[in-house]
Amino acid sequence: MTARAVAKSRPHRASTPPAPAGATAAVQAGHAWPLGATLEHGGVNFAVYASAAERVEICLFDAEGVQEERRIALPVCTDDIWHGFVPGLQAGARYGVRVHGPYEPHNGWRCNPYKLLLDPYARQLDRPLKGNEWQYGYPLGQDKRDLHMDTRDNGAHVAKSVVVDPHFDWGDDRHPAVPMEDSIFYEVHVRGFTQQMPDVPENLRGTFAGLASEPAIAHLKKLGVTSIELLPVQAFNDERRLVDLGLANYWGYNTIGFFAPDPRYMAGNDINEFRHMVKALHAAGLEVILDVVYNHSCEGNHLGPTLCFKGIDNRSYYRLTEDNRHYLDFTGTGNTLNASHPAMLRLIMDSLRYWVEEMHVDGFRFDLAPAIARTGTGAFDHRSPFLSAVAQDPVLKRAKMIAEPWDLGEYGYQVGGFPQGWSEWNGQYRDRVRDYWRGVEGSLGDFAAALCGSADIYGPSRRGPRASVNLITVHDGFTLNDLVSYNDKHNEANAEDNRDGESHNRSWNCGAEGPTDDPEILAFRERQKRNFLTTLFCSRGVPLLLGGDEMSRTQGGNNNAYCQDNPISWFDWSEPRRKDPLLAFTQSMLRLRRELPVLRHNAWLTGHADEDGRRDIVWYSVWGQEMTPEEWTNPAVRCVGAVLDARFAPSHEEESGRSVLLVFNATGEDVTFTIPAVARHDGDWALRIYTGEGFFEEADARGYAAEDKLELLAHSMALLTQAPQE
Repeated sequence: MTARAVAKSRPHRASTPPAPAGATAAVQAGHAWPLGATLEHGGVNFAVYASAAERVEICLFDAEGVQEERRIALPVCTDDIWHGFVPGLQAGARYGVRVHGPYEPHNGWRCNPYKLLLDPYARQLDRPLKGNEWQYGYPLGQDKRDLHMDTRDNGAHVAKSVVVDPHFDWGDDRHPAVPMEDSIFYEVHVRGFTQQMPDVPENLRGTFAGLASEPAIAHLKKLGVTSIELLPVQAFNDERRLVDLGLANYWGYNTIGFFAPDPRYMAGNDINEFRHMVKALHAAGLEVILDVVYNHSCEGNHLGPTLCFKGIDNRSYYRLTEDNRHYLDFTGTGNTLNASHPAMLRLIMDSLRYWVEEMHVDGFRFDLAPAIARTGTGAFDHRSPFLSAVAQDPVLKRAKMIAEPWDLGEYGYQVGGFPQGWSEWNGQYRDRVRDYWRGVEGSLGDFAAALCGSADIYGPSRRGPRASVNLITVHDGFTLNDLVSYNDKHNEANAEDNRDGESHNRSWNCGAEGPTDDPEILAFRERQKRNFLTTLFCSRGVPLLLGGDEMSRTQGGNNNAYCQDNPISWFDWSEPRRKDPLLAFTQSMLRLRRELPVLRHNAWLTGHADEDGRRDIVWYSVWGQEMTPEEWTNPAVRCVGAVLDARFAPSHEEESGRSVLLVFNATGEDVTFTIPAVARHDGDWALRIYTGEGFFEEADARGYAAEDKLELLAHSMALLTQAPQE
């Protein structure tokens, strides 16, 4: 029996809401592909997948999106796709979808024709989504309330989908195509980056146009990053709870419109603003990476709102429990999208191709990626329908694909578990580096493995260090400044009694909790910030810099500022922050990474000798002698040096012959490190970075020969380079 036959055999149909006057409209059969609203010669074709529907209607609204003017039943259903062509309709038309079908939550169906729904393939929304009682498909306040259908029409209140003209003059736009191993990611929020940037026109601040403005791009270029990773920009909902508290879903990990840029970030009512931003960033040589959330939607659990998927085809789009009323939740948000179902998988793949082909983005970071890569049984599998579809897709082959490799389901921690072609946020790198610099005994071995490219994690999949996106801080957690200023989270502003957010941060306040006037503690914190940044940009793999860390951005100890659309989260562009010495230090460190291929070569540093007896890396003790096995296993050893041989990083660049000496001191005492006598490296070493002081231009660099003594403050490190032998 087909899904349609099942649906038609069910009793308890909802009475049809009355159509507005003048609802009759000439409509033709149209076609089932592509899905969504497609502007064609002479009108618009609509196609909506709804496997249990008895009727699907397109409701057209006035220019303000308030008054419903026409209601059009799609006349044909082909392979569960309802479709029709409406002559005379033009770009800019506002519309919504009504689905007539079973409202039986105990059987997994939640069709409610009184609730106007977003088109899952809508390219634009006419307004931001804001949580309110009209978003719900059941009457609030009743016992077992989701089992009862709310028959109040919400069409006048909810956001509308908009028909768009896909044409755009891209001119000579090209993808920068930065090799993964040469990439430097910069994670940033569209609004937060420019909301307080004084050089950006006020009407453009916090928008795509603001990010594309000359002052914004100038900062990014001067900083030296290559790839701008944007927190979610697809249309999302502010939960009703947050709205009632006067807060907002600032981060945007609550999406529903997988094709539509969020209206909050558009200075005007035109999605081409996003395209202009991409074009401007590309012209500056900068890639655009989107953080995407295909693991769940903002419709929440069985008591959540009905905005789109839930009211169109709940059983196809979501993973349900055995009782069909409730939702499997691998994400901690109330639901999990069913990427193993053909309809949901098709939507995800169509969405990804759309952003690459029509919006020209360069790659994606997938939030809670294991949830998307689970099979029909709910198990993570690197051959799952989603990962298999990506592997064979010719469009996505040219895009960077980056996984956040964990979710809340069984075997959800999958760092190192993704297949060829994928990179991953490396949470173990973060933990290992944090532990080392806060002085945890026994952390040296893991720290060394992280510096060398995390071969212990990515070796089995043979993906190389480029598979590891190395990070110290990201949006979720402390900023770099707060990492060295707070032992504990301070999330009181989130109105959850400080219960939210991570409690085990591997942070260290350096002697005082939060702001202090103690000059020694302040100097210590600055040194620690330089230690973290230098380690990050000297490690094999792909570094990710949290936006604002280069200027000591603080959130006042809030490590979960997801709901703070205010100065807690926004960049501080005041004069002291713009002149923060850490900014100049970060710029110099990034420049040095570009100059030294030995720091970013896509090969693990192993220390194994080649046929000529050469080694890509050699580790030394504080006395300038090679590390012994006993020293590696001594939990108290936290001061070491490492020589990286440039001959193992072939390059045609002028600087290719420069080897690097890194010296680390994570002890609580000042140390004297003896420069090792290295057979091939018989020239002087030039001190380029000393985190006890800062960065040195080559002309100002101090020279060190073998057996010379290098003085290091407690918790500091140094980077020295050596010119190639003639």
